Amino acid sequence: MSTDVLSKARNVLRPSREEMLQRSPVVNQFWDENEGVFENAWVEWEAKGGDGGITLDRSLYAPKLRHAIEQSWKDPANEGLVKDLWTEVFPDVFEAQFFDPEKLAALREYLDHVADAGIPLRPPYGLVLNRGGAMLDPRSEGYLAAPNFQAFYSDLMDHFMRPIARLLFPDVYGYDSQTFGFSIQWEAGKDTTLQAHSDASSVTLNINLNLPGKEFSGSAVRFMDPATRQVKDLTFAPGTALIHHGSAMHASKPITEGERHNFVLWLYGENGQIPYQHGQGQKLAPRDKRWTLPQVRPDKFAPF
Repeated sequence: MSTDVLSKARNVLRPSREEMLQRSPVVNQFWDENEGVFENAWVEWEAKGGDGGITLDRSLYAPKLRHAIEQSWKDPANEGLVKDLWTEVFPDVFEAQFFDPEKLAALREYLDHVADAGIPLRPPYGLVLNRGGAMLDPRSEGYLAAPNFQAFYSDLMDHFMRPIARLLFPDVYGYDSQTFGFSIQWEAGKDTTLQAHSDASSVTLNINLNLPGKEFSGSAVRFMDPATRQVKDLTFAPGTALIHHGSAMHASKPITEGERHNFVLWLYGENGQIPYQHGQGQKLAPRDKRWTLPQVRPDKFAPF
């Protein structure tokens, strides 16, 4: 690897934000032509200590969740420990403490170092609200390719999110081999609202990365149940997560004060396949199947 690849990545001529948001043809060309440069730049950035020496590992997780997950991988008969941590706060929407609130500062500091790295990152411009976000998954162009982050992200998706999804939503098994993720940062006075929509996922995990004491106002996630016409606005504390079927109708209300930081993570099947009708698919997979890794390779399909 050339020792000046980091400088090359930082100095490359970039498309304008308007071109990115309009998905101009020059944008795809930009990411395609520089893919290797940016991936190598993240390796060099990490090797040179650009991450501030912060290691992302399982110590970031809420201790009860980490213990339950690790015990269940050792013996799937322990999976009740995991399921008991999740509370149904709306029909088929569950909440739990996911990250340790006292450890979030390290993750947020890491992400601040990422933002200051000067290496181009593709924002999640499939969304209206995307001012501070980045793509997390290798299937996405311009993703956060730092090796330490990718190891953390893969462990999160494979060993935490997927078995949790299989436990709570029986129909997603077999439609959960592929991963997708992005981060978002919404700021009062700049980001308004995200209209009602469903996700192109089998299941979605939304994790609040706000630090304790760093409050924000507004920006609740509104869920709607078409069958009962029930509507509920949900807010969640630092480090907590909401998990739901991708087909669940939801929206984000306007943020009125402060900032909101999140990871939004998806699972789906090959080439974007999701259950035909959530809740009407196959029965819960055998316990020993839930605690396994998919045997298919990641494909190249990206929802946006």
